[in-house]
Amino acid sequence: MKQTIPMIILYIGAYIVPGIILCQEEGPITEEESAEVSFEEYSDEFQESFFEGLKQQGIQNYDKAINAFLKCKNLEPEKDVVSFELAKSYLLDKQYVNAQQYAQEALIEAPTNYWYANTLAETLEAQNLSVSMVKDQIPWKNEDFKKNLATIYYELGNYQEAKSILEEVEKTAKISYLQSKIKDSINQKLGRKNVSKESIVVNTSEDAKDLSDFEKRITEALNGSVDVKALLALSKEALESYPSQPFFYYAHGYALRLDNKNSEAIESLETALDFIIDDPVLENKIYKELSESYASMGNTEKATQYLNKVKPGF
Repeated sequence: MKQTIPMIILYIGAYIVPGIILCQEEGPITEEESAEVSFEEYSDEFQESFFEGLKQQGIQNYDKAINAFLKCKNLEPEKDVVSFELAKSYLLDKQYVNAQQYAQEALIEAPTNYWYANTLAETLEAQNLSVSMVKDQIPWKNEDFKKNLATIYYELGNYQEAKSILEEVEKTAKISYLQSKIKDSINQKLGRKNVSKESIVVNTSEDAKDLSDFEKRITEALNGSVDVKALLALSKEALESYPSQPFFYYAHGYALRLDNKNSEAIESLETALDFIIDDPVLENKIYKELSESYASMGNTEKATQYLNKVKPGF
């Protein structure tokens, strides 16, 4: 009778391998669900080799990790998660050409996976290669892939690469917000490099001061005994000056919910999601508020849907 690795081990694996459990189009799922779906169909030999690879990777024995994952590759050649773990192991071992090969393989099978794109970007950066040099080897026509890649390059501080990628992406509110952040980051770098451009430095400083002041006042209002009317007025004023700041939309939606204006609250909170980039803590707060708003309106299905989107650990 076929034996399987104890489920507790599968749960541990899910925590170690974010590429298996993240970037699901249907929304985040629990680690337990992901592990069960991902591994119960595989042979004992595959499971043992895969988790041996994870163990060796975790203790920095990258050559042994690579050998274990290559064994998995022979057993399940089409599994993108194996290609991903090989790419990670080769990257950690500074074997960049091999890392790039397997990162590209993983992305061809799962182009919308954020962590696969992140590994490819790190591999290209390590080789001083532009993504334009490998366009014909990656799923470049996939819009979600390009959006992920632009966000990743922004986070890596390669603003020009991020800017270039976004030139080929359909414009949305979220993309426009990312473009504005990239532009600000480029201007700040220019300001630091060329002190003669005083206007850039001064304007950036003044804007940052005003933005910081609004953030401080709203945070104090949220953390204290909330005066709903005052918070509504303050968040509205902040949005008039900074209409692309997700935190201000969240605060406005929060105040609207407390004022029993749930439909308006939902609109503001969903707008916050359109603008948010790489802020899981704020994202969780927004999901919880959306769940509360829908629950207050008696829509338990939507309330549960948003509650299930809350990511653990933030």
